Amino acid sequence: MRIGEAVRLRIVELCQQRELSVNKLSNLSGVTQSTVNNIVSGRNRSATISTIKKLCDGLGISIQAFFASELFDDLEQEVK
Repeated sequence: MRIGEAVRLRIVELCQQRELSVNKLSNLSGVTQSTVNNIVSGRNRSATISTIKKLCDGLGISIQAFFASELFDDLEQEVK
């Protein structure tokens, strides 16, 4: 799995756990709804760490907690 897909799946997972819609996450984090939609739909595969930090703030978790998931354990090599 590539990092963009892992980030997408993690955001979806966290929203489902908290019963949050993309719109609600957007409101809580200050990230535009179109940006969150693009990440969740897979159109944006390279979310910046700044955007991820804002999403974490909206979710009430740290970046460390965000990346503490098995999704990030065996990522594919990005540079080949």
